[in-house]
Amino acid sequence: MTQLPEVPPTDTELTGVRNFRDVGGLPTVDGRKVRHGRLYRSGHLAHATEDDAAFLAGLGLHTVFDFRNAADHKLDGLDVELPGVRNVSIPLSDPADGAEFWRLVRDGNIQQLRSILADGRGSDRMIASYRSIITDRTAEHSRVLHALAEDSVPALMHCAAGKDRAGLSIAVSLLAVGVEKEAIEADYLKSNDAHRRYKVRRSDTSSAGMSDEVMELLNPLFGAHPDYLAAAFTAIEETWGGTERYLTEGLKLTPATRERLRERLVEDA
Repeated sequence: MTQLPEVPPTDTELTGVRNFRDVGGLPTVDGRKVRHGRLYRSGHLAHATEDDAAFLAGLGLHTVFDFRNAADHKLDGLDVELPGVRNVSIPLSDPADGAEFWRLVRDGNIQQLRSILADGRGSDRMIASYRSIITDRTAEHSRVLHALAEDSVPALMHCAAGKDRAGLSIAVSLLAVGVEKEAIEADYLKSNDAHRRYKVRRSDTSSAGMSDEVMELLNPLFGAHPDYLAAAFTAIEETWGGTERYLTEGLKLTPATRERLRERLVEDA
C-alpha cells in the first residue's frame, strides 16, 4: 500500500467551519496511535470561507462524509466544493424526525422550552438519539467503514455541529481500529471547547430569548456530554454483547477489512 506523507497534528481554528480537528495521535489498545492526516472531523462546510476551503483542499482529502439530512441542508446549505474531493452524503437521521421539536428550540418561548427540555427531558432525548444511531444505523456505519478500508482516506466526517452524528461515526471508526474508549471520549468532549461549540440559533436574540435559563435548558442539546457517548457504548453491549460482535455481526467487518482499516489509519507497530 502506498503510504501517505505524514503531516503534523492539525487543530486549526477555521473561520466558517466549526469544530474542525484531526483525530491523529489517539492511542490504541495495542500501544500504537492513529496516524495524523488520515481522519478529520468538523461541523458542516457550507459556510467555509475561501481561506477555509484552501486549507481543507491542502489536506489531500479523498472523501468528505456528510451525515446531515435534507432539513440540515435547507437550514445551512450544501458544502462548498473542494477540488478533486469526493462528497458522500449518508444521512444519519430522518429529515422529518423532530421537526416540530427543533422549531420550538429555535422559536419557542420559555414556557414551551420548559415543556420539552426541563427535568432532564433534553438529556433523555439526546441519549435516546445516540442509542438509536448505534442500533438503527449499522448499515450506514458499515458503509463508511468499508469505504475507509477501500479508498476513502484521507477523509473528513461532518454533520451540522460535528458533535453528535459525526461524533458517533468517528467513535465507531476508532473502535474498529482499536482506539481506547477513554481516548475516544476525550476527543468527543473537545466539542465543548468555546471555539468549537456549535452556536445556539434562536429567532429571539433578546436578553429574554437568550437568558441564562434558556441557555441552561438548551445546553443538553448543544453540548457534548459523557453520558451520551456512554449510552452509545452501552447500546453496543446490550445489543451485541460487546464491541467485537458489534464490529463483526452489526457492521459486517471481516478480519481482512479491519486489517485494511488499521493499515490506513494506524501507525505501524
